[in-house]
Amino acid sequence: MEFRQFQELMEETYGEQDRERGVAASVAWLAEEVGELAQAIRKGTHEQRIHEFGDVLAWTASLANQVGVDLEDAIQRYVDNPP
Repeated sequence: MEFRQFQELMEETYGEQDRERGVAASVAWLAEEVGELAQAIRKGTHEQRIHEFGDVLAWTASLANQVGVDLEDAIQRYVDNPP
């Protein structure tokens, strides 16, 4: 699955409820998931890491949808001119 497809899937599945939750709450959820990912990397199993990477990607896509950012456009920056 490509990033755009994943972002569209997140919109179809969670878009309405994510917009009701709002950007600030979604940022908080993303931050929490990043913390859980850090914990899984430090002390977790491979399966826990996969789970937490998935959560971070899902919340990133959700937040991008809420603020009108196409993740493939964001990724393109690293293709065209890596920082």
